[in-house]
Amino acid sequence: MTTTAVRTPHEVARRAGTVMDEKFKVAPRCGDNPPLPEDANKVGVMRRITAARLRHCGLEALADDVMVLVSEMLTNALVHSGASEIGLHITVSEGYLRITVIDGMAGAPVPKAVGENDESGRGLGLVETLVKAHGGEWDTSESGDRTWCSLALPAAAQL
Repeated sequence: MTTTAVRTPHEVARRAGTVMDEKFKVAPRCGDNPPLPEDANKVGVMRRITAARLRHCGLEALADDVMVLVSEMLTNALVHSGASEIGLHITVSEGYLRITVIDGMAGAPVPKAVGENDESGRGLGLVETLVKAHGGEWDTSESGDRTWCSLALPAAAQL
C-alpha cells in the first residue's frame, strides 16, 4: 500500500513545491498562419487552471498578474515556436514563484518595438513590466527552449 502526502492549501506557498506541471499538444502550423482556434483556446484553459491552483496554494494575491504572464508566455510559444507540445511549469522556491514555459524549440524570444497603433507585439514588454513590478526577472534558457520568469511572493505567503 502506498500513501501519498497531501499538501494543504497555503503549504506550498510557505515552502518549495510544484504549483502545477501541465503539457498540451498543438497542431502543426503552415507558414505564418495563425494557430488553430482549438490550440489558441488551450491558452485560456491553462490560464484558468493556473488561477485555481494559485487559489489552492494561497497565492490568490498574484493570480491576476500571473494569469496575464501565463497567457502572454504561452501565446508567444504557440505563435512563434512551431512546437508540437507546450509545457507550463509553476513552482515556489526561496520566496519566489517561478513560471516556466517549455516549447522544446531553440530560439529565444526577442521583444520588438511596437507602434502606437499596432495590434500585436506587446506581450514580452508586458511580461517584463509585470515581472519587474513584482521584484522578479525573466529570461530564456541557454538553448532557448524554455522561457521563465520569477515573481517575489507577497509577504503574507512567506509566513
